[in-house]
Amino acid sequence: MFVLSGYEYLLGFLLVCSLVPALALSASKLLRPSTRGPERRTTYESGMEPVGGAWIQFNIRYYMFALVFVIFDVETVFLYPWAVAFHRLGLLAFVEALIFIAILVIGLVYAWRKGALEWS
Repeated sequence: MFVLSGYEYLLGFLLVCSLVPALALSASKLLRPSTRGPERRTTYESGMEPVGGAWIQFNIRYYMFALVFVIFDVETVFLYPWAVAFHRLGLLAFVEALIFIAILVIGLVYAWRKGALEWS
C-alpha cells in the first residue's frame, strides 16, 4: 500500500495527534455554557475583584529570571537524550557535550555578574 514501508505507524500517529485536539475543542464547544452576560466579560483574578489597571509595568528582573530559567530548562531537554545514548556516541559526543555545558556556564556567570539571579 505504501511506497516506504514502516511509515504506516507514523501516519497513524499523525492522524491520532491531529484528532485529539480537534475532539477536545469540539467537546469543549458542546459542553461550555452559552450565556453572554456581563459576568462573562469581567476579568477574573483568583476569585477576587481586580484592583488597579491592567497596564502596570513589571520590573525587568522578573523577565531576566524567567529567561535564565528557560535557558537552563532547555539545557536539560538537550542533555537528557545525550545521556540516554551516551554509551553509543563515543568520545566526540562527550567533547561536544562538554563544550555545550561550558557555553551554558559562561552564560550563567554572565547572568550572575549582571545581577539577573538576585531576587531582592
